[in-house]
Amino acid sequence: MFAEYDVIVVGAGHAGCEAAIAAANLGQRVMLATMNMQTIAQMSCNPAMGGVAKGQIVREIDALGGYSGIVTDRTMIQFRMLNLSKGPAMHSPRAQSDRMTFANEWRMMLEAHPNVDFWQEMITGIIVKDGRAKGVYTSLGLEIPGKTVVLTNGTFLNGIIHIGEKQLGGGRAGERAAKGITEQLVELGFEAGRMKTGTPARIDGRTLDYSKMEEQPGDDNPGRFSYTETPELKDQLPCHIAYTSPKVHDVLREGFDRSPMFNGRIRGLGPRYCPSIEDKIDRFADKDRHQLFVEPEGRSTCEIYVNGFSSSLPEEVQYKAIRQVEGFENAKMFRPGYAIEYDFFPPTQLKATLETRLVDGLYFAGQINGTTGYEEAGCQGMMAGYNAALSVMEKDPFVLKRNEAYIGVLIDDLINKGTNEPYRMFTSRAEYRILLRQDNADLRLTPLANAMGVQGTDERLERVRAKEDGIKSIRKLLEKVSVSPDQLNDWLGSIGTAPLKQKVKANSVLLRPQVKLDELIEQVPALAEIRSGFDAEIRNMAETNLKYEGYIEREQIVADKMLRLEGIKLHSDFNYHGLQSLSMEARTKMSELKPATIGQASRISGVSPSDVSVLLVHLGR
Repeated sequence: MFAEYDVIVVGAGHAGCEAAIAAANLGQRVMLATMNMQTIAQMSCNPAMGGVAKGQIVREIDALGGYSGIVTDRTMIQFRMLNLSKGPAMHSPRAQSDRMTFANEWRMMLEAHPNVDFWQEMITGIIVKDGRAKGVYTSLGLEIPGKTVVLTNGTFLNGIIHIGEKQLGGGRAGERAAKGITEQLVELGFEAGRMKTGTPARIDGRTLDYSKMEEQPGDDNPGRFSYTETPELKDQLPCHIAYTSPKVHDVLREGFDRSPMFNGRIRGLGPRYCPSIEDKIDRFADKDRHQLFVEPEGRSTCEIYVNGFSSSLPEEVQYKAIRQVEGFENAKMFRPGYAIEYDFFPPTQLKATLETRLVDGLYFAGQINGTTGYEEAGCQGMMAGYNAALSVMEKDPFVLKRNEAYIGVLIDDLINKGTNEPYRMFTSRAEYRILLRQDNADLRLTPLANAMGVQGTDERLERVRAKEDGIKSIRKLLEKVSVSPDQLNDWLGSIGTAPLKQKVKANSVLLRPQVKLDELIEQVPALAEIRSGFDAEIRNMAETNLKYEGYIEREQIVADKMLRLEGIKLHSDFNYHGLQSLSMEARTKMSELKPATIGQASRISGVSPSDVSVLLVHLGR
């Protein structure tokens, strides 16, 4: 019934969609298997993409040929660039999405690709022969043959939904859990664990009094995620901010004795950085209120997502408490919030390609690896899809370094350090933040995607080259044009910076933190061609590169030093236990994880700098 596929992707969430399109755009035949064709790319939790560090990931996905940025741009209802008061390394795009059109747009883009086929059915097992994945089994007893398999099961593996004292089997509200895969993988020798996540109640927006809340509008000049010509956002919808109160907290505490969080029914670890409302009240008992973000689910629905009110308390407690929030006095609930427990597999069992160490040709991506978030899932799916396809094509794998992308940081963290709680990306996790800005993802990564042979990146590469040329041209003009004290001193005084004492080049004036390029152009007619000849994106990048040049150079020097350790290879059969000078923890961890390089070994939790020195001495370095 089925011909052999190059790549079989199990699960059609954010990881699965990116995995499928990645492999397809390398020319491979892809089967995307899902339990429900109507929930492809479903935004299971909040209807938003991006945010701090996550926005950088979406831009990196786009720069590498993925579709998350394009889909977001086509379906967003609000855009905000976060952290503009901080340095450029912290600037992070975030978009509020239309939940229904987001999923529909993803499905249409997948269906439009000739290399992607679909099958709607539960996948119950992996066909494994001679230590290699060779396809999947379905619940109807069918076999779908494949050269590689990518598992992106999300929260569906033996998922259990908790609402108060009630437990329901399911991977998402209204959808059944997936059975069989965990049990088979454990039999094959994989270590499995349990994690927990949650979601808030959905509210009827027609019953809310927004006049009692703070309005949170989008940016006046909304940006985009994709580096392609996606449509400009018009007619943004506002979000709102509300607050809990001591009265709300008192009502919630009434249900604590029936909370699965506190009575031991939930054993999986939840996300530290996105806790439930009951967890926040318990952990931060000194706080009188917590912020709630009231987010519309789309343009054509009245459904509201109450970000910050995730809960697994009994539904009547949730309902009573939410009605104590100012503006929610008459709120009607569409469905209660819930917690969900699911299986995951510690990601230290993976190679840097996201291929498993135990079974060749089998890849894991997304929440199965212990991460949380659409963006984290999407980038893993893309990398697993690319690497599965490259292995079929018998080409070198595609692995991003920590100084090349947030995606490289994420995967390196997972495979070397593992995680015992849902992993979420933050800018603080990246040691090369000034190199990994959201504005330069295309310059960093599009040439790599093009060299890999990803379809559709030739035109993208032309844009990158034009952008690089524009940045160079702006710099040359700034270094060429001179400005005098009588020309600028009045203006410099008005913005609170010291006057000029002599004629200087325009680029030296721009180095001052109070001076902005567009404002300088207004004062210096000789720079007018910069505004007329280059768009805002190129002007902003040229300004950032010039202002932060010293920091960028220093960070690059540090990165280059670390890269030298990446060039020192370690054999997979290296006998670490034979090196008595290594700590016992280092011997155990490295024997288990089998690092490919000294650099990778240095980032394994429990491996100290002295252990790295022992290895270098042993290798004659």
